[in-house]
Amino acid sequence: MMVNVTARNVKYVSELGTTDLESDDDSEDSSCSIIDPPLYSLKHTDMLNPLDIITALFLCSDGFVQQELSLKMSMCQFSVPLLLPNCDTNQCTLMLWAMRDIVKKYRPLSLSESKGFREERIVLSELPMVSFVRLGECSLSKSEILNKLLSNSQQYHDTFVHHNMECGDTPKIISNGLTEISWYLPCGNKNMDIFSEPVAVANLHGDIASFETQYSFLCQTSAAVFVFFDQLDPECELLTNKNHKAQIFLVGNQTSKNFSLEAVKKVQDNLSLTKDNIIIKKKTTDADFVKRLRKTVSEVVFNPQIKMSVEKMADVAQDLGILVDENSSECQAGKKNADTITAEIQDTLKYKEDQLPLQGETWKELTCLEKEECRLQKVGSENIETYKSNLQKEKKKLQTKQNSSAMSDAMKHFIRAISSPGRERCYFLKWMQMNLDNLSRIKLSELRELYKEKCHNSENKEEIKEIDKQLSSSSLGTEHFFREMGQIYEASLFLPETDPSRQQLQHLPRLCAQLLLDGFPLELVDGDASNIPLRWVSDVLSQLNDLVSPNNKILVATVLGVQSTGKSTLLNTMFGVQFAVSSGRCTRGAFMLLIKVNEDVKKTLNCDFMMIIDTEGLKSPELAQLDNSYEHDNELATLVVGLSDITIINIAMENSTEMKDILQIVVHAFLRMKEVGKKPKCQFVHQNVSDVSAHEKNLRDRKLLLQQLNEMTQAAAKMEKKEKNKNFTDVMEYNPDNGNSYIPGLWNGNPPMVAVNAGYSEAVYELKKNIIQQLKNCDSTSNNILEFREWMISLWTAVKHENFVFSFRNHLVADAYRKLCSEFNKWEWEFKKAMYIWVTNAETRISNFGTVAAKSELSDLREFISQLKSEAATELTEWETKLLNNLKKYFEQPVGHVHLVEGYREEFSISIESLRQQEEILVMNHFTAADNKQGMKELYQIRENHTKEIEKAVCSLIDECRKNKVEMTDSELNKEFDKMWTKTLNTLTFTAEKPSDIFVSVFHHLRLNLSHKGSYASELLCKKTIMECGLQPFTYTTKTPYGKTEPDMKCFFINEDLGKAKQQIAKNIIATCTDLVSDKKKRKSNYHHTYIQEILHIIDEKLNKADVETDIEFEVSLKQHICGFAAREFQKMHEDFIKENDPYSCLQKNKEKFCADFKDLIYKRDQCQKKAEEFTNQCLKPAVEDFVNRSLGLNLVDEMLK
Repeated sequence: MMVNVTARNVKYVSELGTTDLESDDDSEDSSCSIIDPPLYSLKHTDMLNPLDIITALFLCSDGFVQQELSLKMSMCQFSVPLLLPNCDTNQCTLMLWAMRDIVKKYRPLSLSESKGFREERIVLSELPMVSFVRLGECSLSKSEILNKLLSNSQQYHDTFVHHNMECGDTPKIISNGLTEISWYLPCGNKNMDIFSEPVAVANLHGDIASFETQYSFLCQTSAAVFVFFDQLDPECELLTNKNHKAQIFLVGNQTSKNFSLEAVKKVQDNLSLTKDNIIIKKKTTDADFVKRLRKTVSEVVFNPQIKMSVEKMADVAQDLGILVDENSSECQAGKKNADTITAEIQDTLKYKEDQLPLQGETWKELTCLEKEECRLQKVGSENIETYKSNLQKEKKKLQTKQNSSAMSDAMKHFIRAISSPGRERCYFLKWMQMNLDNLSRIKLSELRELYKEKCHNSENKEEIKEIDKQLSSSSLGTEHFFREMGQIYEASLFLPETDPSRQQLQHLPRLCAQLLLDGFPLELVDGDASNIPLRWVSDVLSQLNDLVSPNNKILVATVLGVQSTGKSTLLNTMFGVQFAVSSGRCTRGAFMLLIKVNEDVKKTLNCDFMMIIDTEGLKSPELAQLDNSYEHDNELATLVVGLSDITIINIAMENSTEMKDILQIVVHAFLRMKEVGKKPKCQFVHQNVSDVSAHEKNLRDRKLLLQQLNEMTQAAAKMEKKEKNKNFTDVMEYNPDNGNSYIPGLWNGNPPMVAVNAGYSEAVYELKKNIIQQLKNCDSTSNNILEFREWMISLWTAVKHENFVFSFRNHLVADAYRKLCSEFNKWEWEFKKAMYIWVTNAETRISNFGTVAAKSELSDLREFISQLKSEAATELTEWETKLLNNLKKYFEQPVGHVHLVEGYREEFSISIESLRQQEEILVMNHFTAADNKQGMKELYQIRENHTKEIEKAVCSLIDECRKNKVEMTDSELNKEFDKMWTKTLNTLTFTAEKPSDIFVSVFHHLRLNLSHKGSYASELLCKKTIMECGLQPFTYTTKTPYGKTEPDMKCFFINEDLGKAKQQIAKNIIATCTDLVSDKKKRKSNYHHTYIQEILHIIDEKLNKADVETDIEFEVSLKQHICGFAAREFQKMHEDFIKENDPYSCLQKNKEKFCADFKDLIYKRDQCQKKAEEFTNQCLKPAVEDFVNRSLGLNLVDEMLK
């Protein structure tokens, strides 16, 4: 239902022809058929009074349409029916329910200094009411005088329908007795306000002599009643009724031929009226007369005898036999159910914790765990499978915690109430919405006042922070109850299928699907947790599909924009829906709503329903302070744009930059996600642009916008190595000529006494026609509800896996960050290389300790190692300082948009500290290995000592044997040696080194290498473990993009050639990496993490130089394959090294050699040549090979990085 201030300017047009008035006025094109003529016999030249049309519309509408009509009329500053006559029953109805949804903001005189305001549901506001009635015939147009009374001279507005309006002079047929009401609300500016306090103004159409009930009602509810007349009867009982509480003012026209001053004086005496209660229009202008009238009304408003809300008027109405529209059984049942729930709410925050517990911190923690499970941002070097297992355990624990909570009383009442019959359910939800809005409005008003009070003192920072948090959290609407219902359902799915608790909740998705069909919105994205309850939304959509099949084709339209730019109002105006607006709360998250398409439009759009998605405002102030505010906005925008067939980008002139930033991230995210062949359409809506020349004058701006969008797309594509995406239109469908709409501001002046701009609804209608035209040729990816559901699941999965681009404001920041990361990686490599060389030299020095070649003043190895540790600390500190200086110089350079990443400087400083700590741990691990060398040295010393002892023992034994003429045999020598060997080993202690899990280290570096490659890379990486990779020969098959076919053979062969080229590239890279791994194994050295870094550098280098363009799927699968077999070989190499260099093993391996040496000494054999050969093979050759191998890898990487 559109908001149109020209809606009352209508004429009845006969099917037989046009009226004489129309034929004279060719410039007007506003005629339309409003009601059919069978009710009354009308000639084709007759016209209908606008009041008859309004009365007929209200009589023919149900309570919800009446409510929507009243709301839209009020927005247009039209009067709305207060007492609606029914010509069939001769009764009238108080339209209390119809006015329930009207909410007004105003600033009375008392708040003008503080700049505060009041926001109230108008039927609950206790205001003085001033009523205007007519007695007999009157030459003055009461309604026209009222319009002048309520309008500024510069801004006249027809609040009430009057005689001089188009068709206003047509005799009324069914609207006599209609009482309308409007409100004057001040803005707090003395120069602009007509009345400084708010006042309700009622206007009874028809002679009070014929409508005594309505007149009595007004006299008992009004502060004053102004009776317009031409001729007075001094004995008139209507005026002399003593039960009337209102002040009576008589308003006459002296220029009328029926006017009698004597009759006026008699009535004045009978009613004891003062001269101020008599207002006579003499031969003066209307302006002077209205001025006198205003003065009188102001005095009444300033000191009113009665103040009464419309809600309290219902009691007066019932006493007079007037019907009240709210008294229907369905409405009262809905009210009772809603009051049962909302009456318990005292403290909103506490209520949410007690009655809606599942959407609290537990759900937010589950959300974080879900995203961490996909992004693995905190895994570090931990075993990936262990880390994932721990995350699963934490999730299970939280899910168990959710299931341990019994369903609250509020939720039991809520589910029972929405399960009631159709209309009662609709009334219940409306009552719930209004009650909750009222509570939130009161709570928010109190918090704003407290916030303002605390802000005067700068010392109240903590209190202000707490109030700020409460302002964000104290919102409570029906969406919170539906969210809780979804969480209850999701939690139940983790119970066994046979569990009664689970079975009792299986009907909830169908219930919610029915509500979607009835036009109620469903929360798609939880704005507080920034997550989709996937199982809940999926099951609701499945049930929706069952309800509407086979008519289940849908098109999706989304609106996106900065907060408070009128997105919900735009959708409500365009599609006649009811997204929440102006309720003291802004939309949070995203809501989807279903619209059934009419048969005539169905053929045009080729769909059965339109899915409208309304999103929360981006760049909201309350989220701007959070670290992940960019992430929240970018995730939401990417999801809803990806789900849409057309996205309405709502731009106000003052925030166009923010929307361009968001669009850049959306496009960048699309480039990083898996290609699915979907191109959403893009429609820019420029708000608050009313100039008729806007479209022509902004031609240059539109071209500039497209140029900027193209530039940022090219930059993002270059970052992602997808240069085939040259333009913005390669990613999103956008036409600069028809892809821009200019819409004037909603309000035609300064609120609150301002009407809707006449051009707003017309511009929105043109936009709607344009959107339908664009959707007409839409090749939708989601052809039906089930496909939409699957697409939503896959898109949200991709969004959850994206761990890089969402955290930036726009692509320039992302690009600057990427360049900083690239530079930092170079510094990191230099640091690691330097420390690797230092450790290698340190190991050599430790190995040479105690030899002639080593020049050291220290004789104890432990002291020497302590000295080396001190040197290592100095070296690490120097490199840390060097890296910090590099970072400082990088941010001082004038190019490269470094200022955009100034906020990340501290993050990189911390990374440098962390890197230093990692290297320090690695260095200390090497010194631990050196401690084992100390054990070996002790072993050598023991061996020498024991050799001397054994020599003495053997010599004495030989002397003894010679005396006894007995020689020792080899077996006896062996026996003696074994005794000494056993004794020696028992005196030594050995610490066996435990093997490390090389697979964890390899996966850690692979994940870091792919961390900037997008969500799809992360998703692919999580599908297989490294241990599962590299077991079979690598094969790659080129896949046809989703949703496309290759009909001709030419495309098939091109595809096949591309696959062969990629397979050859993979074969070459695998061969190079296999040779490198074999070379590392030949060294028989221990594994070092630089080995896998070296391999990944080689893969990246060769892929960058490849002639064939490679996709992310190929890159990930190739790296997984190579890292898989490399990790397997490195694990074996690492275990072999530990086994080979274990001190105990080395000792046992050399036992025979030691024994042979002892025998040679005993037998006095020549050992010179034997020892020279052993020295060459066991010392010189391994040392030279080890030196060459250690240096070769580093030099290779350096060459590749040049």
